[in-house]
Amino acid sequence: MIEKFYRRIIDGMPSAVIVVDKNFRAVFANAKFRELFPSSARRGSPGKFFCCAEGGKDCGSAACGKTCSLINAFEDCFYSHSNIQRRVLLKVKTDEGTRDVTFSINVKPLGEGMYMGVIDDAYELEIARELANAQNIQQRLLPAGNWAAGHSYSYMYIPCRGIGGDLPDVYTVGDSAFGMIADVSGKGISAGMLSAFVKAAYDKTEYSPAQAIRSLCLKFNELNLDERSYVTVAAVRIDKESITYSMAGHNVPILLKSAGGITRITLNSPPVSNWFENPAFFEDTIPYSRGDILVLLTDGVTESRNARGEMFGSERAVKALSVSRTADGFIKNLQGNLKEFCGGEFNDDITAIAFDL
Repeated sequence: MIEKFYRRIIDGMPSAVIVVDKNFRAVFANAKFRELFPSSARRGSPGKFFCCAEGGKDCGSAACGKTCSLINAFEDCFYSHSNIQRRVLLKVKTDEGTRDVTFSINVKPLGEGMYMGVIDDAYELEIARELANAQNIQQRLLPAGNWAAGHSYSYMYIPCRGIGGDLPDVYTVGDSAFGMIADVSGKGISAGMLSAFVKAAYDKTEYSPAQAIRSLCLKFNELNLDERSYVTVAAVRIDKESITYSMAGHNVPILLKSAGGITRITLNSPPVSNWFENPAFFEDTIPYSRGDILVLLTDGVTESRNARGEMFGSERAVKALSVSRTADGFIKNLQGNLKEFCGGEFNDDITAIAFDL
């Protein structure tokens, strides 16, 4: 009866708790632990309880214990009979795949061959798990294919943090291919939430790119955000022989002509924001030839800085385009050039879409 009472108390603790016996077998995990690590195990190795992706079966063996900070924490407690605190890094299995988690654990001897591990920063671990889920959701918002209305396309999306504020989208309506690239203000989780709004609010049934942006602006104003929040957008419709485009405060699209030369599309309108009562969004149409490449990119590309503080700039993007024969080739060239220029560290989200025309 008393044991059940104590179990009930531990089960109600806000910290995640696991109890391991002297044979290194997990015999109990409370509700908070099972919430963070949703394993079906009720007895067995701690690796099974922690959903370990590497040592679930061999957990506790000599080979596993050489590199596992979790095992080392419990072993040190076994031998010293004193409280041990460790920072643990594990690869765990989730419904979305394998991911790294890190947390602090306090291991305490309970007596009679029992040892209790308490995860002190369970709240942080829960936030990390939710962030990983958000990253997975955001990945699902990205274009799924590489063809639209007979045109092949390629894109690059590199968030500078776990969650990004850029949004590339490509889709087909009738015989036309549509491309849209958006860059919301800010970075991180709040920017990711706003980019998800853009994904949901952008009208893919609208044939006119300018009208689609205007409709997005009206819906954006319903959010009643402050003036620090805004979205820049570039949208194109690719028809049989022409491109119709509209921009809202965004980097201008670039067209590489197969016959030679670069065309920068310069028409622009204000960003999607609540800065103006009735902003006007314009569109124009230009012809293209077979073999041309159309590029949309965010300012994260052109404004990326290297260790010396120099910006990548539009000229380097144009240079990468001028030596590319295909949209996919351009994206690979651009990504390689950016990583070389910036050393793999970016201060903003990096996004670009390229179409073979």
